This record gives sequence, C-alpha cells and structure tokens, in this order.
Amino acid sequence: MVEKRNPENFPFRLTELEPEDYLPLIRMALQEDLGGTGDLTSEAIFADEVAGARIVAKQEGVLAGLPVAVEVFRTLSREVEAKPGLEEGHRFARGQVILELEGPVLALLKAERTALNFLGRLSGIATLTAQFVHELEGTNCRLLDTRKTTPGWRKLEKYAVAMGGGWNHRMGLYDMVLIKDNHITAAGGIRPAVERVKRFLREKGQSVRIEVEVTDLKQLSEALQLDVQQIMLDNMDLETMRKAVEMAGGHVALEASGNVRLENVREIARTGVDFISVGALTHSAPVCDFSMKIAS
Repeated sequence: MVEKRNPENFPFRLTELEPEDYLPLIRMALQEDLGGTGDLTSEAIFADEVAGARIVAKQEGVLAGLPVAVEVFRTLSREVEAKPGLEEGHRFARGQVILELEGPVLALLKAERTALNFLGRLSGIATLTAQFVHELEGTNCRLLDTRKTTPGWRKLEKYAVAMGGGWNHRMGLYDMVLIKDNHITAAGGIRPAVERVKRFLREKGQSVRIEVEVTDLKQLSEALQLDVQQIMLDNMDLETMRKAVEMAGGHVALEASGNVRLENVREIARTGVDFISVGALTHSAPVCDFSMKIAS
C-alpha cells in the first residue's frame, strides 16, 4: 500500500507495524530454514511434547521486533502462548527475560533461529539509534534514517529506528522529492531540476515535500532562491555547515548528511542544522544477541 503524506508531515515516526509488513518475510524466512523437508533434528527426537521456553538477552540494548518474533512462533503453531517481559522501545539488561513462551516443542525449536534473527536485527538498529539520539540530547537537532535498508525490510527497519528514538525520512521514492547530485547533473543544474519537479507536481496535482542536495555554498545560494522545503548539506565540514546555517537564516530546513559517526554527531548538531541523516543506523547496526532456552 502506498502511503500518502503531506509536505508538513516530516519527519515522521513509524511506531506500529501491520501484519502485511512482516508476514511475507516470516513465511519466506521459515521456508528458507525448513525447506521441503523440515527440521530433521527436532522431528527425529520429538513428536507432540509441550514445553516452556525463555528468550533471554545476552547483552544490553533497546528492544524492537518482539511482535514479529512472536508471530514467527505462532505461524508454526497457534497453540504457542507468548508473554512479553518488556515493551517495545524499552531498554533491556544482559540476562533479562525478553519473552516467555509455552507450546509444542517442535514449533518452538523450528521457529527459534528465525525469531531470534528478526529480534536481533531490529533490536540492533534500535540500540544503535538510541546511542546517536543520546548524543543529540540538549540540541534542537533530530536524527533521521535513510533508504539504505535491507531490501524487503524497509518498514521493519524504519520501525526499529523509531523504537530507538530516531525519526524517519521519506519511506521511498514515492512520498517525497529529493533532488540529488545525479538528478542535478543530468538536468543541467539545480534550477532546471527544481523547475521540472515543480511543473511535474503541478501537472499531477500532487503536493509533496521537496528537498535538494547541495555540496558547497554556491549550490546552497542557488537552492535558497528556489522555494524548496529542505536542503541537504552533503559531506560538508563543520565550518562550511555553520556558514550554511547563517545563509539559510532559518527560512528552510537544513539536513546534514555524509560521514556522520557517533564521535562527531554532536558537533554537527551544534552547527545549527535541523536534521542529521545517518545511513549507518540501518546498514551497519550490530545485531543484538539473544538466546532461547527450553525449560528443563
């Protein structure tokens, strides 16, 4: 389903997932693991036994993806009962019980790795996002994600960013205009690119946010004359960003992007930019480690 947003609804937070966002992924992941034969090990040992199990954190972090993990188990058996030990977006400690389960042993064992993969990946994104958000405390700058997501996982990963306290940039190519370097080069400059976009949107009767990427102050000066809602400052050094903020004078939102790390994100925020986008939130987040233990 294509989501429609008005230009003022930026940034947004995807704080809820719909079943259609993850059920196809769950089915694909289980098929990948079970193939056409099933779990040879577990099916050789067990039949209709029932047991309890616990998913435990092996490190500290921020929780995301628990509803998805629960659905993995329940996809294999609706008899599985799940009792969360923590709410989404909350911090967990090493050794903390994240989820208690009870149901058919075969369903628990077949679903174990797939459920932990979803939980670990999404909690890893939420945890890294929370670290960046912590660095921005006390500033007026907000942290944004990007489209650098795992194919097919975009909604899940942007949801995880929101659970970590970050904000979501555009969902895809369909809900916002972002005129980047290749657009500018192919169109012959910033002005013709922006003018073509505005003409296209008028003809289509569409109203979406328009953002332009600039790499230097000369391009910024040109973009400031074109009545766009947002300008991305791409790979600028701190001094250039400070000058860019002065030039914009608060009349247009500024987004810093490129070479952003935990070590420098606060310095970038102090230049006065409104947003900082970080691709690493989704393309380089370490996976959180969880384990599942069957009750003896």
